[in-house]
Amino acid sequence: MLCAMEAIPVRLGAAQVFIADTLATNEATVLRMAEAAASRGVDLLAFPEMGLTGYNHSTLSKPGFPEELEGSLERISQRVKELGLGLIVGHAAFTGGRLYNAATVFLPDGVVHTYHKINLTAAEAKYFTPGATPLAFTCQGRKFGVIICRDQNYPELARSLREEGAEAMFILSAHYYHPAEARWKLPKNRALPIARAVENGIYVLLANAVGSHIGMVSLGN
Repeated sequence: MLCAMEAIPVRLGAAQVFIADTLATNEATVLRMAEAAASRGVDLLAFPEMGLTGYNHSTLSKPGFPEELEGSLERISQRVKELGLGLIVGHAAFTGGRLYNAATVFLPDGVVHTYHKINLTAAEAKYFTPGATPLAFTCQGRKFGVIICRDQNYPELARSLREEGAEAMFILSAHYYHPAEARWKLPKNRALPIARAVENGIYVLLANAVGSHIGMVSLGN
């Protein structure tokens, strides 16, 4: 998905990708998609929720995984500088002895921002700590906001980003459900991003996962 904004032109992209169980595979996907987007003139590209690490608990709890993840994030940051486009990457984050569902914004000038998902699902709350602070950031002179999946259910969060001056908001999602549940969740997850856009008069871009992961299927396509 691409859109060109008026005044300072900024081309935005949302990558819908399959999330594997291995960090190396997902990192390769992120870098490959980043290179493809850069060749098309994209300025800022978002990936799905937890797109770099996946949700598999056996992967996240593996000894040495936080250090592996740190190396992966460093390589992505370096490639962003080389390609000259920004990336928003979803991943698990190990901070202060706690585990977060995070989105990191990598900008070509080396600036890095990280947002922690505020509104966790009941299943996520067993493993993750909720974040507390919304994130609005500037890229090429324009301000953007980032939220993660279930955050979209809360109008006040999107409104706070608009009040911070955001002209567009990225939603990083991984709408994984059991097949029967997925069928009746689809209308809601299509409607909420539209509602947040209309309420606030902003662009909304949704990056969702595709395929199956941890025994469930995603609504992305």
